Amino acid sequence: MPWKKDTVTDLVSLLKSGDTLAVIDIHGVPAGAMIGMRKNLRGSMKIQVAKKRLMKIAWEQCGYDYQHLEALFESAVQPALVSTDQMNSFGLFTELKKTEAGRAAKEGDVAPYQIVVEKMDTGMPPGPIVGDLNSVGIPAKIMGGSVQIQKRTVVLEEGEVFEGELGMMLSKIGINPIVTGLKLCGALEDGVLFEPSTLDIDYEQFNSDLISYAASAFNVACNITWFTSQTMPTLVAKASGEALAVAVEAAVVNETTAPHIIGRANRAALGIAGSLSVDALDDELAAMLGAAASAAAAVPAAVEDASEAPTEAAEEEEEEEEAGFGGLGDLFG
Repeated sequence: MPWKKDTVTDLVSLLKSGDTLAVIDIHGVPAGAMIGMRKNLRGSMKIQVAKKRLMKIAWEQCGYDYQHLEALFESAVQPALVSTDQMNSFGLFTELKKTEAGRAAKEGDVAPYQIVVEKMDTGMPPGPIVGDLNSVGIPAKIMGGSVQIQKRTVVLEEGEVFEGELGMMLSKIGINPIVTGLKLCGALEDGVLFEPSTLDIDYEQFNSDLISYAASAFNVACNITWFTSQTMPTLVAKASGEALAVAVEAAVVNETTAPHIIGRANRAALGIAGSLSVDALDDELAAMLGAAASAAAAVPAAVEDASEAPTEAAEEEEEEEEAGFGGLGDLFG
């Protein structure tokens, strides 16, 4: 039939137009939603729906390995071909992931995971909804003027089938477990076949790991004295500090070490003077020891003042309130 030849020609053109090829599953996507998705994605990728047999013919005409296409078809109920020259497989996965949205489960749908209803206040006013929820196994009761779920309840296990009004009742309390969207079944790039699990990357965690690895590598490089433009400032600063410590310890006097050596000698002199009788000290040493003692006594006094500060602050605030001023408490709630 002519239309089949035209379809194959279009598919061949699509397959040759991009560096990244993929198969997506459009099963369960409403027609209206599909039109909107294709419109939003048109600028970054091409999508075409066709019969598997026609896709196979076009695939082989382009010289691609049919085994790759078979692998991409494995998880697709209603497949479509995708081609893009603007993004790699990871970018394609991320863009397609954005099309996903939850919908209410219908009778006959399969639970994609264990469906759990937590104990909660639904916020819904009293009404027939209480009986409806209980009829599908969700324990509900009117409390405090609203409908509340009495206890955590597992209503379906993964793989079980939705029956009756369960899906609709779950939707009423905000549980829409059936995800619809353009599901990526796999991508082919430079002859490499990527599975969705490989492409599903937590970019925030990846960024955090990258920073951690970079910091660890920097520490290792510094510890083994590996000179690079990044480690040089740290290594030079470390060497400078160590050289200064050695010079001070060896009493090598220069313009850099002199203040440290003099300060050290001064502290040693004060220590010796402190062990002597007051009568053995001259006025200058006595004054210096007195100043040191005053500084030492000021430390516990400062701590005591800090502990009393909240009480004083509270008293001051009380006085301010009596005077008509709310203080910072009113400004910040």
